[in-house]
Amino acid sequence: MADSFVKVCALGDIPEEGALGVEIDDTPVALVRSEGEVYAISDICSHAEVNLSEGEVEDGTIECWLHGSCFDLGSGKPINPPATQPVPTYVVKIDGDDVLVSLDTKNS
Repeated sequence: MADSFVKVCALGDIPEEGALGVEIDDTPVALVRSEGEVYAISDICSHAEVNLSEGEVEDGTIECWLHGSCFDLGSGKPINPPATQPVPTYVVKIDGDDVLVSLDTKNS
């Protein structure tokens, strides 16, 4: 089965070492740029259900602004408490200046 990638935004819409919150088919997704890479991760913290896209991005992680849990952008795994559950991550493709995301394919 082919992955269904959706064009989400232009690469320039995502700030360097920052995040952009979007919705793809009613799924909140944070598009994050860190260390020259673009990641797609659930925009909902697994601990407090707030938007991760409003948090700080640094060294391949995003920090939840409410309680300070950091998540690895590649795996979605929490690095520190209070979060204990990972958040979903999704595959990103860059096509020219377009950012495409597949919700069907999660990174492992």
